[in-house]
Order: sequence, then C-alpha cells, then structure tokens
Amino acid sequence: MGKVYYVSKNVGLGMLILGIGALATIIALSIAYDKERAKNRGKPDGATDSTNTPTPSTTPFVAKDPWDHYRLPNSLVPVFYNVTLWPRLEPNPDGMFMFTGHSAVVFRCVKETDLIIIHSNKLNLITFDGHHAKLSGLGEAVVPIIQKSWFVEKTEFLVIQLQSRLTVGESYVLYTRFLGELADDLEGFYRSEYMEDGVKKVIATSQMQATYARKTFPCFDEPAMKAVFNVTIIHTRDTVALSNGREIETINTVIDGVPVSVTTFEPTERMSTYLLAFIVSNFVNIQSTQHNNLLIRIWARKKAIDDKQGDYALNVTGAILQFYERYYNATYPLSKSDQIALPDFNAGAMENWGLITYRETALLYDPFISSTGNKERVATVISHELAHMWFGNLVTLQWWNDLWLNEGFASYVEYLGADYAEPTWNIKNQIILYDMYKAFAVDALASSHPLSRREDEVNDPAQISEMFNTISYSKGASVLRMLSEFLTEPVFAKGLSSYLNTFAFNNTVYTDLWDHFQQAVENTQGTYIPDTIENIMNHWTLQMGFPVVTIDTRTGSISQKHFLLDPDSVVDRPSQFNYTWFVPIKWMKAGVEQQQYWLLQKTEINSQMRVSGDEWVLANTNVSGYFRVNYDHDNWNRLLSLLSTNHKALSVINRAQIIDDTFNLARAKMINTTLALRSTKYLSKEIDYIPWESALRNLGYYILMFDRTEVYGALQAYLKKQIQPLFEYFKTITNNWTKIPTGHNDQYNQINAIGTACSMGVVGCRELMKSWYRQWMENPHHNPIHPNLKGTVYCHAIAIGGVEEWDFAWKMFKNATLASEASRLRSAMACAKAPWLLNRYLEYTLDPTKIRKQDATSTIQYVSQNVVGMPLAWNFVRARWDYIFQQYGKGSFSFASLISGVTQRFSTEFELQELKKFKEDNLHVGFGSATLALEQAIEKTKANIKWVTENKAHVLKWFTEST
Repeated sequence: MGKVYYVSKNVGLGMLILGIGALATIIALSIAYDKERAKNRGKPDGATDSTNTPTPSTTPFVAKDPWDHYRLPNSLVPVFYNVTLWPRLEPNPDGMFMFTGHSAVVFRCVKETDLIIIHSNKLNLITFDGHHAKLSGLGEAVVPIIQKSWFVEKTEFLVIQLQSRLTVGESYVLYTRFLGELADDLEGFYRSEYMEDGVKKVIATSQMQATYARKTFPCFDEPAMKAVFNVTIIHTRDTVALSNGREIETINTVIDGVPVSVTTFEPTERMSTYLLAFIVSNFVNIQSTQHNNLLIRIWARKKAIDDKQGDYALNVTGAILQFYERYYNATYPLSKSDQIALPDFNAGAMENWGLITYRETALLYDPFISSTGNKERVATVISHELAHMWFGNLVTLQWWNDLWLNEGFASYVEYLGADYAEPTWNIKNQIILYDMYKAFAVDALASSHPLSRREDEVNDPAQISEMFNTISYSKGASVLRMLSEFLTEPVFAKGLSSYLNTFAFNNTVYTDLWDHFQQAVENTQGTYIPDTIENIMNHWTLQMGFPVVTIDTRTGSISQKHFLLDPDSVVDRPSQFNYTWFVPIKWMKAGVEQQQYWLLQKTEINSQMRVSGDEWVLANTNVSGYFRVNYDHDNWNRLLSLLSTNHKALSVINRAQIIDDTFNLARAKMINTTLALRSTKYLSKEIDYIPWESALRNLGYYILMFDRTEVYGALQAYLKKQIQPLFEYFKTITNNWTKIPTGHNDQYNQINAIGTACSMGVVGCRELMKSWYRQWMENPHHNPIHPNLKGTVYCHAIAIGGVEEWDFAWKMFKNATLASEASRLRSAMACAKAPWLLNRYLEYTLDPTKIRKQDATSTIQYVSQNVVGMPLAWNFVRARWDYIFQQYGKGSFSFASLISGVTQRFSTEFELQELKKFKEDNLHVGFGSATLALEQAIEKTKANIKWVTENKAHVLKWFTEST
C-alpha cells in the first residue's frame, strides 16, 4: 500500500536540516561515555532521581499536576524523530555496558501549553545551559525560553517548563543527548550474550513493548503518538546494525579515535514507539526475494545459520505473507521483512515493524534435531507476528486497554496463516485446545475481567503488562473465531480488509472494527444476525466470563447463565448486560446439522430441540462458539452411549468438547462428577489426538488434586487400563518404536501414549525410556532418541535415575547448540525425584550464567509441576520474592504465570493460609504484573479445597470400581 503520511513544507525543511546536523554531532556522543551516570538532575518539589529504587508508600497518591498522571497531555503531537544510537559492546572501566545517543523530535502544538512532557526513564541526559533538552522552532515559530526541567520517576516523565506558551499549529524541535546502560534486563535497549567457539559475544538488542522505548531515548511513548523515525546506528566495524527500515548506507569513519561504522536507515512509516527495534550484532543471514521481490531475511548466530536452522523460517515466511496479503486484501506495507533469533529474549516474539525479534526456540528449526512440535511452534509464531504487520502495526489500537483486539486477533489468524503454509497439519482445530480451553479456565473465575477494560483501569506500566494475559490472547482469539464463524469467513475478511485500508497508519478504537464488519454484513446478501455487530460483540467484550447453555431435550427449553467454576464465588464486578450474551448456537440432531439458532434471552423455548426415542442433540458443533453446553440427564446418557458404541459418529473436536464440558460442569456442580468420569470410559477405543489431549488435561486436574493422597493409586490403575491399548496401538504401527507415525496429530498422540503409559506404570514403558537414555549416555555424540520423543524420554529417565542421569542432562544442556534441545533438557531436569537435586536446580535460576534470565521463571514452574518439587519451588519463591520481583515483576510477560504455576496443586486449608500470608508479608514489595494472578490463585485454592472435600470419596469409589 502507498504511504499516506503527508509531510508539510516546514516539516520537510526541518527533516533536511536535522539530517545534515546528525553526523555533525556524532563526535559529541562519546564525551559522556567514560563518565559516571550523571547526577545533576534538576528536581522541583515532589520530583525524584530515577536512579533511586522507589519505596512503596502506604499513603494514597493523588495526582495534582499534569506530570502526576501516567497519560501524556493531549497538547503536543510528534511528527518525526531523528534518533542516533551508539551501543558499546565492551564494558567500561567500571564493568558497565553503556550506550550513548541523541534524538531530535519534531512535534506540533495542538493545544496551547507552557509545558513539554515527554517520557524518559533511566537515562542520563546531558544538560544544555543547565537544562535537559534544547528547544528550537520550525518556520516562523517563536521559541519560548526553557525555565526549568526535571524528571518525575513515578510517571517516567521528563518535564520542561517554559517561560511562555507554545503556539497552536506551529512545529518545534526538542533535542536531547543521553547516556544509558546497556543492561541485561531484557527491556528497552539491552544486552544479550552468548558463547561462540569459546568466545563470549555481546549483542545490543531491544524490546520496546509496552513502555520501554522511553528507556532508550526521550519520546512520546504511547501507541497513539505515531511518528516517522529516521534512525542512525554507530557500531564497531565487525558488526552489522539493523532497525525497522532498510539500510540506506553504511560508512566507515573514526570517532574520537575509535574506528566505527555508521549505518543509516530509510525513514519508517508512521508508527508507534513500541514497535521500534535497534540491533547490533555479528549475526549472519539467509535471504530470499521470491515473494514479490520483497527482501526477506532470517538472522541468527553464524553456527545456527550454517546448520540450516533458519531455512524453515525463510521458506514458510513467504507463504504466510502471501496468505495475509490475500486475506487482508492489502500488500505488505514495508520494503523488507527481517526476522532475528535472539539468545536472550523475554517474550516468545515481538512484532517490531520490519524487524521481528524471536526467542531462538520460536524461529530456529533443525530438521535432524528438532521435533514436530518445534516445527509447529516456528510456523505458528511466525504466523502470529506477521499477522501484526497489518493488524496492530499498520492500524494500531489507541490505548492498551484494547490490547485484546490486537493480540486476540493475531492469536486467531495465526492458525489460518499456518494452515495455509502447512495444509496437511489440520492445525485449525487445535485452537480449542491451545486457546479456547485455556481461556475458559481463567474466565470461569470470579476474578476474571472483561476483554476490553476502561482506559482509566489501565494506566501504569505494571497494569499495562498485566493486560498481556490469557484473556487478551486466548479469549480474544476464541471470541473473534466465533465472530468469523457466525458471519462466515468471507464476510469477516471483507470487513477486516475495509478496516485496514481505511485506517492505515492511524489509530482506532475497537468499535471502528465493529463498524466495518457491520458494513460488510449490510453489503452481503444472506447474512443474518439478530442485532448490530457492536451490540452483539459488546456482550462478549464488555463483560467478563461466558455462558453455559443448558438444553432440556424433553421440553425444548434452552437457557443461559454465567458459568463459574465455583458456583458459590461472589462476582462483584457489575455487568451492564446482567451476564447475558447473544449466543450463536450451531447444533445437530441425531447427526443431522440444523439451522443456526440465536439464544438472546435468559430462557427460551425451541421446539426443534425436543427429541424422541434414541435421538440425541449436540450443540456447539465444532466448538465454534465461546460457551459450554449442558443437557438433561437423558441426553447426556445418549451422548455417552454414542461414544461407547460409535464414537466416530461425532467429530474429533466434539468428542473433545464432551469430555471438557462434562469435567468442568462437574467442577461447577452442574452435573455429577461420575458423569464426567464416564466420558473417559470410551477412550480405550480412541486413537485421535484432540480427544485424548482433552481427557488428559482434565484428568490432569484430578492428578494435581490427588497425587498426594490415597486416591492416586486407584486413579493410576484406571488410567493405566485406558492408555494401554493406545500404547500398544502405537507400538504396532511404529514397528516396535522403530519409526514415527506419518500424521501430524498422530505424532503428538504417540507422545501422549508413551508419556501417560510411563507415568501410569504400563509394563515395559519405563524400561524403554531408561534404555534409550542410557544408550545416549554411553555415546553422547549420537542421540538415538527421535526428536518427537526426547522431552518424554529425558523426563522419565531422569525421574527414574539419579545424580548421574541429571548431571549428564546438565552437561548436554550446557553444550546444546539448538535452543529447542536446550529447552527440552531444561524442562526434563525438573523431573528429578531427589529433593536435593531439585533444590540445587532452583538455586541455578538465580545465576544467569547457569540459567538465562529469560528462562528463570519458567524453570521454577517446571520444578513446581513435579509433585516432589512443588513444596520446594513454593518455599523458594517465598524466600526470594523480593529478588524475584525486582528482576521480573515489573515488566515480564511471563511473570504472572509463576504464581499460578507454583500454586496449581494447592487444595488444603493450610496451603490457603500460606498463600494469604505470602500476600500479606509481601505487600510492601508488591506483586506487579502478577497482582491479578495472585488473587486468582487464592480463588482457585478455595475452589480446590471445596471440590476435594465434596468429591474425594466419590472419585475414589468410582476409580476403584472402574479398574
């Protein structure tokens, strides 16, 4: 698509002047490099030095001045920036890695003001005549004199007080020079390190989402404050510099006696600060221009590229881009697409426009060492990030309270893009396992929250980080999939294309998207919806939770109510819709598809849903709607009878649905627990992955609740009986484990069969794991274990074994050259049964030379999944909460899952009291982006206590009688 950004005459002149001046000031950048961090910050009343650690206050904070608010005033609008950065990849005499830089931002005054408020955090700004910035004007603009300037730590602002007011309609230039630390905190402009041929290599890389661009240079760091960015990077001559735009030129020069390269990049499109990326490394790339002559490059460590670990990503990227261009009816808006695999990266990947950053596990794939799961992860993560190039980057939501639409959309269409690239995988069905059921688990809690929150509920950086959660991603994906299903995909795509082309390079609110879907409906014959798109979708986005639809096939009565996992929990969040939804119900009667039915009221009568004789009703076919379904007891019996006699009469996805719905309805006391358990009896005849995965996840809850009680023996005996036929089936079709099944999902189910069989004690399984692992230990240079099975084999062999097996895994982990192999070993080492080994492993998470910072919290969670490791991990987290919080609590997207992970087995009153005491004892430290997760952990623990008390005896009796 053509560029729609307009450059006025005065602004164009300013760009030229600043461009010429940029190189002239490069020499000045080195002046501050050897100085200590500047301490000469001007501080009026109430302002603080941002180098100090804040002490939590018990006094409520009341915002009095404009700089006390977290949101920027609406008086200034940035137009473009010139940013020059010089990262130093060698430490200074104090052992610190630093970067210097300067920035000029041209902004327009749209509302009269005598204040310039701009984000700046943890930067030391060089002063000009005692002030932290220099102000000039463009054209005829009269430039006010700076009266004073200071930093506000709480809101992360640089405030510049002027002696007179800026003029509405005029443009000005704010120039700053700064010094920052290239820390290893995975935020802003940061440092990543790795070993290559025995030599430590250092990378300067970046992560700006959500609020970290301000750590790199002073900027208007809000998504609606879009601008054009002209970037220059100074770097050593043996490195390459990358940014969002394509490189214009690289010149070699000498600055302050240091030989360097200076790389300039083409101006970006109009974009948000959180999508900026700056990288300096000695990585190499492979590239292609096969897709519409677009330059596509995959960057990684030299060894990874030499080992062809980037080839799959390169091959799949062109296909996925092609899909999105057709799907959106909009060409890729940039001149290049760079994707880079980083050794240290907090998130899975980040959709920086034109320069997408990834964890190595999300981009690199080795056809000889990687598993099918690794391959799928690469395809789906690339698909997710490329989806954002249009939805999120080209058109951006106004504020973080609507993050769900950005991330939920990418989480939905990633399945479509990956399905186009790999059509034999049948991957679209997996959304119910990986997103819908994941969202249900959180959204069934009284402490859930709506998809779209009010702007005033999302202000500070911790609240923004907290939005990057299961509700935003997985519920968002599920609700948008439901919308696409009831509109039909062609109508959905038409509305989407109209939205993207209308708002290109601008910002929107979620209702803008509903308007364009509405237009698509009105312009398409035969599409029926019972109300406007906005009204229908508001029921799903502005209130939390989801309905359970109950159908009585004796009367035709159909009703809905808010589904809560603990029906006794109190929902104190009001709903303008009184927790009712407009529910699109696709259904079938005795195997025949019926016309879609819309449930609009609490209770209605649909006579077509009455049945006679052996007829049965199944609602929510293919689980297209975001709701659960309950039936009268007779219809449940007919469905369970159908499963036991002819399970293939129902689709794979609906077999999984029956299992998942019954188990969760039982937890909510809507049906008997024994009815849910009966849904698993047919599994001895089931060979498909999705129903088995659904069953194992739900039985996994029973294992978590009972693996420390007398119930576990009976449960283990029952599941052993059910899994044995699947284990034998795969043993047969793989010729006694000598080959791998051909089907994508069959390969996953083979892993389920072996892993469950070993856990439940199927004869011969553990011996098989031990023998394969022993063969590897005896010949470390030749691993005989198929990549698909490595994770399962490593875990069970380490669990069976002792220190010798663990230490071998640690050695292999440290020597691994493929990130996904290292990740498998890191997970498997948490399977050990010796407490001292697990405690040693937990201590390793405090040492970044042993466990990378990006992997620390997930490693603790791995240990907590082990029944032996759970109390050890809980004690570890409690004892070191202050350190863990300081390292990860304020911005890490994965931090919230640490709390939910270590508390997932909690089911006793004693554990509940410990959890409450943990909250009380650490209020002075805080919980940051895990605040909501802690409340949910308390709620889940209460529900678990109740459930175990009420069901333990029944469950023990049922498993005992069913074995």
